[in-house]
Amino acid sequence: MRSNLFKTKPLEKLQFESGDHQGLKRALTSTNLVTLGIGAIIGAGIFVLTGQAAAQYAGPAIVISFIISGMACAFAGLCYAEFAAMIPIAGSAYTYAYATLGEFLAWVIGWDLILEYLFAASTVSVGWSGYVVSFLKDFDIYLPAALTSATGTVMVDIPELGWRPLTQHLTETLASQGILVDSLPQTTALMNLPAMFIVAVLTLLLIMGIKESANFNNLMVIIKVAVIILFIALGFAFVQGAHWKPFIPPNTGTWGHFGWSGILRGAGVIFFAYIGFDAVSTAAQEAKNPQRDMPIGIMGSLSVSTILYILVAIVLTGIVSYTHLNVADPVAVGVDAMGEKMFWLRPIIKIAAIAGLSSVILVMMLGQPRIFYSMAKDGLLPPVFSRVHRKYKTPYASTLMTGSVALVFAGILPISILGELVSIGTLLAFTIVCISIIVLRRTKPEFPRPFRTPWVPLIPLLGAGICLLQMFSLPWDTWLRLILWMLIGFMIYFFYGRFHSKLKD
Repeated sequence: MRSNLFKTKPLEKLQFESGDHQGLKRALTSTNLVTLGIGAIIGAGIFVLTGQAAAQYAGPAIVISFIISGMACAFAGLCYAEFAAMIPIAGSAYTYAYATLGEFLAWVIGWDLILEYLFAASTVSVGWSGYVVSFLKDFDIYLPAALTSATGTVMVDIPELGWRPLTQHLTETLASQGILVDSLPQTTALMNLPAMFIVAVLTLLLIMGIKESANFNNLMVIIKVAVIILFIALGFAFVQGAHWKPFIPPNTGTWGHFGWSGILRGAGVIFFAYIGFDAVSTAAQEAKNPQRDMPIGIMGSLSVSTILYILVAIVLTGIVSYTHLNVADPVAVGVDAMGEKMFWLRPIIKIAAIAGLSSVILVMMLGQPRIFYSMAKDGLLPPVFSRVHRKYKTPYASTLMTGSVALVFAGILPISILGELVSIGTLLAFTIVCISIIVLRRTKPEFPRPFRTPWVPLIPLLGAGICLLQMFSLPWDTWLRLILWMLIGFMIYFFYGRFHSKLKD
């Protein structure tokens, strides 16, 4: 039994399983795959994290943080592209690890990917809720505060601002203005109903069909990319060079707070902004021509998104001082700084944010069920996870289960608990994929590769090294949560997975 822990799944068997007879419908073109990737990448990162990471860690040098994270993703993306073209099957990094590093490490990466996809869907849905609540307020529609935040969150009604979660920082800010928190109306939140609503709607959409989901995502991507380009084009006219000085603020004496250590910390934190380009690879079994289209989908979506991130970071930190960007809607703050004549852009920005976050949730929830689907087909999870709908040809059972869990997390947990877990889980996945390319080049040099990662082993080593550097820049408590999560996964594997594996003797 012990030998099976590192037994690999034959590549020939994986390629056979990727055939059209396996049940999932091949309906996605290279354009669909590019927009799926953009849909997953551009969301919370560009609308929230850009400003917050600049204010807390890197200042205007957040641009460098984006470049560092973008380089790591580019190197990892080249490795993903080789795998996706070789093994065009649902499962992403889980499948690649199974083919190269063995069953146990495949389980590790599959369990780790839950942090990236399922938890990310919950995390982003909380951000979606915030923008929807803000947008409705512009039309004098007010949702009950008790139904718009995580369970148990104390909400306080602040004059002219409305209901806000009560934090120590908020208490101190109000006190400096002569306002006592105890004098303001307060309530305790029951659940985040808007976040639960969007998860439920998108779950049903994903069950109805991959093509329908892709068409919805295409529309959302067009809206948010058009608005982001509009913001960049208009914003350059309001840039003030003084806001970029100093470009790299001096370190405060604490590691990770400005200076070069702050740039690294910022890169690790905003890595959340890049998650999802690998979601393209989870749809490989539903691509019409995966050998050609998967590399285009992965690298195309990553290239477009990275350019937009860098341009937004340059414009945003040039319009307003980075010290004013530690807010939930930094892009809206940037629009405010343009003056009253540009206030018409505020609702448009919010619409783009809502559209952008919707597509991120959609793609995250598209990726996770397909990983469950592959793991169940291998026997590592119960067979129910591999059921395909007779009419829609989608993995409806795992989609429904994923949506149900994500819905609960979105309704009861705050975004702070989920966000860092997503980043460290993604970085670990990318590291394993990069290492796997080196292993496979040595163990299976003769296997056909429609797309080859250039400069092996340099590119994979750079990808793994930069990802590990960003992981080590994250706080210790994030590592502790990752360790606890992986221990739970080990228990499931050793008590169920290894006994039901279809590779066992």
